[in-house]
Amino acid sequence: MPFRMPAEWAPHESVWIGFPSSPDAWGEPLHRAQQQIAAFANAVHASGRGEHVYLIAGSAEAAAIAEGLVDSGVHVEQRHIGDVWLRDTGCIIVKDGNLRIARDFGFNGWGDRFDYPGDKSIGQDLAIAAGFDVKKADWILEGGSIDVDGEGLAATTVDCLLNPNRNPSLNKEAIEARLRDDLGIERLLWLGDGLANDHTDGHIDNLARFVGVNHILIPQSAGSDDPNAAVFEDARKRAEAFGCRVSLMPSVGRFLQDGEAVPASYMNFYIGNAAIVVPIYGVQNDDVAIATLASLFPDRQVIGVMADAVLTGGGSFHCSSQQVPT
Repeated sequence: MPFRMPAEWAPHESVWIGFPSSPDAWGEPLHRAQQQIAAFANAVHASGRGEHVYLIAGSAEAAAIAEGLVDSGVHVEQRHIGDVWLRDTGCIIVKDGNLRIARDFGFNGWGDRFDYPGDKSIGQDLAIAAGFDVKKADWILEGGSIDVDGEGLAATTVDCLLNPNRNPSLNKEAIEARLRDDLGIERLLWLGDGLANDHTDGHIDNLARFVGVNHILIPQSAGSDDPNAAVFEDARKRAEAFGCRVSLMPSVGRFLQDGEAVPASYMNFYIGNAAIVVPIYGVQNDDVAIATLASLFPDRQVIGVMADAVLTGGGSFHCSSQQVPT
């Protein structure tokens, strides 16, 4: 059996979470973003019932702030991290039976949009420190651009994986072959566009997430002004045509920051050993999102944590984390 990326609901040994550290990158929302990421880390740790949580700060000052915000048992480390989005810059841990290795994919700042020192090295640094054998891949892939059910099925978007700003020499078939070789993905559900104004070019972890084997969760338009209504409907149709079981959850709807619609999404939840942490935004569908996930994962506590300040940096809780399966 080849090495395969486990589903996120499979047991975790630990999780790496990036901690907002740069005043230049984050500006005025920095302090609130730090509080929200710390609340996320605490919820995943769940007073010791969850996996080990490693909160990665980019400076001594940020590490000290983190230490003052997290519960006892959450580990704070200072490293040369770049920005916080470890889902994309961290290694993906794959398994073959009891064997585990770290896949280190190329990273080009989401299509050469951003260049933060440390982004290209933090994944390998964390994996080596954790004792993993690191295997480098010869192409660009961000962890937020794929989601898996653990049984060989993955979902992605055409918008991101076929964007020429990532791997211009690779066509659809070549990407599918690399995903099979590197992550054990045998079937790939291609959804279309990602969310509007998403600088990742449409990462799947803002659009659709697996919640079981061949079972995918997709947002449903929250109103006539929802900027992603057509994207959600297209995703649903593609998933159903592919043969997936589809569950629906109301979207955040039109969410503005500084007068601009931004890609706020409940899909950016994190599935931990003890808790599922879902980003909330102080809008009408927050409670529905929590209840929907609770019905899908009755064995885990579902916790909503405010994420509006984290969103100013371009992502949310799933984006900032990378789990280490047992």
